[in-house]
Amino acid sequence: MNARQGFIGQSVKRREDTRFLTGKGQYTDDITLPGQTHGHFLRSPYAHATIKSLDTSAAAAAPGVLAILTGEHFKAVGGLPCGWLINSLDGTPMKEPKHPVLADGKVRYVGDRVALVVAETLEQAKSAAELIEVDYEELTPVIDAAQAKKIASSVHVEAPDNQCYHWGIGDKDGTEAAFKTAAHVTTLKFRNNRLVPNAMEPRAANASYSRADDNYTLYVSNQNPHVERLLMCAFVLGIPEHKMRVVAPDVGGGFGSKIFLYGEETALVVASKMVGRPVKWTCDRSEAFLSDAHGRDHDSVAELALDKDGHFLALRATTTANMGAYLSTFASSIPTILHATLLAGQYKTPKIWCEVTAVFTNTAPVDAYRGAGRPEATYLLERIVETAAHELKVDPAALRRRNFITTFPYATPVGLTYDTGDYEATLSRAIELAEVGGFAARKAASEAKGLKRGLGYSCYIEACGIAPSSVAGALGARAGLFEAGEVRVHPTGKVTIFTGSHSHGQGHETTFAQVVADRLGIPMEDVVIEHGDTSKVLFGMGTYGSRSLAVGGTAIVKAVDKVIAKGRKIAAHLLEAADTDIEFEGGVFKVAGTDKSVPFAAVALTAYVPHNFPHDKLEPGLNENAFYDPSNFTYPAGTYICEVEVDPATGRTRVDRFTACDDFGNVVNPMIVEGQVHGGLAQGIGQALLEHGIYDNETGQLLTGSYMDYTMPRADDFCHFTVETVKGTPCTHNPLGVKGCGEAGAIGSPPAVINAICDALDLKDMPMPATPHAVWQAIQNNR
Repeated sequence: MNARQGFIGQSVKRREDTRFLTGKGQYTDDITLPGQTHGHFLRSPYAHATIKSLDTSAAAAAPGVLAILTGEHFKAVGGLPCGWLINSLDGTPMKEPKHPVLADGKVRYVGDRVALVVAETLEQAKSAAELIEVDYEELTPVIDAAQAKKIASSVHVEAPDNQCYHWGIGDKDGTEAAFKTAAHVTTLKFRNNRLVPNAMEPRAANASYSRADDNYTLYVSNQNPHVERLLMCAFVLGIPEHKMRVVAPDVGGGFGSKIFLYGEETALVVASKMVGRPVKWTCDRSEAFLSDAHGRDHDSVAELALDKDGHFLALRATTTANMGAYLSTFASSIPTILHATLLAGQYKTPKIWCEVTAVFTNTAPVDAYRGAGRPEATYLLERIVETAAHELKVDPAALRRRNFITTFPYATPVGLTYDTGDYEATLSRAIELAEVGGFAARKAASEAKGLKRGLGYSCYIEACGIAPSSVAGALGARAGLFEAGEVRVHPTGKVTIFTGSHSHGQGHETTFAQVVADRLGIPMEDVVIEHGDTSKVLFGMGTYGSRSLAVGGTAIVKAVDKVIAKGRKIAAHLLEAADTDIEFEGGVFKVAGTDKSVPFAAVALTAYVPHNFPHDKLEPGLNENAFYDPSNFTYPAGTYICEVEVDPATGRTRVDRFTACDDFGNVVNPMIVEGQVHGGLAQGIGQALLEHGIYDNETGQLLTGSYMDYTMPRADDFCHFTVETVKGTPCTHNPLGVKGCGEAGAIGSPPAVINAICDALDLKDMPMPATPHAVWQAIQNNR
């Protein structure tokens, strides 16, 4: 494509796909270092037990074994840290028990790390692990979050009642007063089901120690290598940060589960120094089910107060959030800052009060999973709004329209300020695309076949571009959430971009190149994107919360603008003009009002030949960097409409139509955006219909620990998605006007599906996942 045509808004094919599709990608497990050894973790078979004794002598004598590490090796170091401090309503800080690298005398969930065996081969490490003798004394496990405070067993002595914190936001007294004046109150009680992330590439790490310079290198499947390094060095192992290089090469999906610092890679770093050789570990799928941080798992009660005309007066929500056995890196923020602050949704509800009780249980830690708090908020709000519409016998779309926010900026009652939006536009377009006008005829046709057809709405909003450090800091963040970018222009005019954002499926190598090529007026082929290596890129906070383009992309744009500003001064010298008279457009610097010009490449070369420009006023080179910390979140929003057909004889639900209409602000690459929405819809519909992480309440065993029991969605579980991005309302506070798109599908789709099922069967509620058995049971209970 000619650079002068512009790249923003073009569906450029993903440049990185060639290497992925031809098997040339390099993932952590593909990396084999000289002297490579292998690690295997012995894990707890019990949910809650004291380790009375641990004998590794037989294992240590096994063939090929080089070292065995246990909790004793980590008693003097810190625990894995949590990056967000939440204070309870009484002002006390959350309970924050130590999260040990390896179990420190007690195991707290099935899959908890007990020992690391390092051997010449993986098979030798696995065989030796079977020789480790552990004497466990079983304790009563705490499994159900809703019952955690009532059980006479404590996951941690620091939290005898298993409560981590009791937090709230909003106007409690005002909300109570509003409910007293309500003409109608809708109440719903439901659970947001636990999910297991299941990225295509499992977690993996390969740690190496160099005795020559006392440096470490860690290759790891991770979404934010700088944060990984900071947490491990500063808070756990005490290694000087400049002595640790972290590289996150190609990463096969993350969905949040690879944001966090885990004990596995931390133990490998220590082991690599002990044995003086690299140590590699790759999680197998069974381990992943047990040990990856899970998502969701909320028990909630929601109440919506309305006046006689259907205007929302107040929303009251009470949630019990399952933290699992330990606080993972961002766990405390998910049901609070990233959940409760979004409970206004698209509506001008005057009063909101939300209370969250977080509890420890003997289950895998729970943290961010695609959407991270926003899906839980949207599910709560969109289910109760739809239910209120059915109770009042009002068209669900009309009830929403009656309560939409229409003026911006808008300060919500739960701490956020929406800068812009047009919710009517996405709702109207979604209704048109979904052909809602023909629904009655389609419903009648289904009835003639003995099937039930229903239609459900979901109008979501999310806070993206997870950043503003000032806002995040005030809400408990223990680190800034800025991003960094560096632009290195070579003498030939070619450009290398270094970004603190990390790509693990988002297409950064394409979209970032589009932004830079468009701004500099050069071919995309002249732009290379580098990321994922702490020895190369500036300190950045990584990729999560749909922040890459809004935050990372803006940092790059600011660095590019610095390059252009310096280029103007060089061009002014070459063109014998004042730099204030120099314009830059389409890759050419020119003197305004004349035909005098010089191309970008010529300016780049001149920058590296100091005697050709006034080097007494300008430094040689054309290399600039920038950090960007936004002033606000971005707020993508949209309307999703789902149409289902249910067989009442079997409970089988078929998604027949699904329409997604989103406002993502300005769009850089429509094809990639559509792909992101498709992926999110698959995960959201999967949660609504199929996926559920279930623990046995008596033993704490994960009953859905493989694909035989945990139902992942397949292609034939979906219909054709109708996806459209409206010409939206650009974000007002970043130069690209972008909002973020990666999580929207997973946020907006679950309530749309469940609303459609409830509409089809005239149910008030349908628990997720709506499996055939669950639907059939609901039908029987509703007779």
